[in-house]
Amino acid sequence: MTSTTLFCFAHRGYQQRASENTLQAIGHALELNVGGIEIDVWNIGGQLLVKHDRRLGRLIAGSELITEMHPDALKERPLPCGNKVPTLREVLELVGNSAQLNIELKGPNCAALFADEIHTFTQDTGASYEQYIVSSFDHRQLYQCLQLAPEVRRGVLVSGVPLDLAACSAPLKAYSLHTNVDFINADLIADAKQRGLKNYVFTVNDPNDLILLAAQGIDGVFTDEPQIVSDFNARIEFTKTGT
Repeated sequence: MTSTTLFCFAHRGYQQRASENTLQAIGHALELNVGGIEIDVWNIGGQLLVKHDRRLGRLIAGSELITEMHPDALKERPLPCGNKVPTLREVLELVGNSAQLNIELKGPNCAALFADEIHTFTQDTGASYEQYIVSSFDHRQLYQCLQLAPEVRRGVLVSGVPLDLAACSAPLKAYSLHTNVDFINADLIADAKQRGLKNYVFTVNDPNDLILLAAQGIDGVFTDEPQIVSDFNARIEFTKTGT
């Protein structure tokens, strides 16, 4: 077995114990002492709300596009665990300095709101910008974040294997490359590493994949099952130290 442990981002919190992207799910992940939390945000009527899907129906009753809803109306819709859709500020306050927080800009027109929110929060609380990563498949919004909040590290999301590998990270002055486990590629990993990027992979829920990824030099994973990463890392540490 490889001697490399993996950084763990709890994907949308610990969603096996509470509805994804809720304060309850995030709280359960923090109880496991994960290294990081990943959440998704949308601009809903000028507020950044923490939600993954663009349309209701999977977890919340209805069929509306969330971008066409009033933010107060969306926040009042209960999720299966009984929690409501939180604001980014509420998540920032809950996480505090207990873990890194990866904030994925899921919907359009989030960058400026994100910059305002993170600047306000760090000024109000003294939190460190180094605790946060802002990521997106929308690289234009990441470029806006570079202009508006350069202090926050940027994670470039890609779902396939780009022709130019990790080159898109350069104009974004990115910190990390976030790749899909279904498209993991040695050349892509090597190119990201050569560029000084962290290699994080999503969404990894099989213990066997953890072994394969660690052997390839991946730095960390996003997972719906943070316990399997905790167990994997514990086995690695035991192998290294015998305790």
